[in-house]
Amino acid sequence: MNNYAIDLSLKPTTFDLWHVCLAGTAAVLALILIAVLLSMLIGLMRCKKKPAVAPAAPAPEPTVKIVEKIVEVEKLVHAPAPEPVVLKEATPDAALQLLGLLQKEARFIDFIKEDIAGFSDADIGVAARVVHEGCNKAINEHFTLSTVRSEQEGSKITLPQGFDAGTVRLTGNIVGNAPFTGTLVHKGWQVTGIRLPKLTSGHNASIVAPAEVEL
Repeated sequence: MNNYAIDLSLKPTTFDLWHVCLAGTAAVLALILIAVLLSMLIGLMRCKKKPAVAPAAPAPEPTVKIVEKIVEVEKLVHAPAPEPVVLKEATPDAALQLLGLLQKEARFIDFIKEDIAGFSDADIGVAARVVHEGCNKAINEHFTLSTVRSEQEGSKITLPQGFDAGTVRLTGNIVGNAPFTGTLVHKGWQVTGIRLPKLTSGHNASIVAPAEVEL
């Protein structure tokens, strides 16, 4: 029997078809492996660079709420400015004329300006009666008066919402809004007619009582 020894140190000096195929297969497998590794590496890099998902935008408010806000803004912008308070300038002639009539009929200014500290109550009472009668006469001759309320004083009345605050003055514990129910303490007075005499041209109305000289 023949014994064959293989010398591993020997190098082929020629390439046959088998060796060429083997070398080509090895090269193709190496290229495939390199392509797979590159694909995996690129995929990992893309995953790291992928941006975070943005939070979802809040849902828009309902249309009704938006319309209500627009209406509120329009009310604030287009609200009419309050009308300025117009003050009437009172003419002094009528007031001076009335004061002169009270002085003429009732010696009203004399009574008011008199120092009554040294008089007794009885003397003051007599003088007050004269002044009262004269003032009543002057008022009745030149003014027509009527009560603001027709109810009896002391009776219960109800003031509705929107009542004229210029004709009724509320007193006591005022809480909340009208209607108000309370007791009529005073009927009030209102002037329904004026009959003051006409002043002549050049008349000085500020002289409510001329000085008197007896000859």
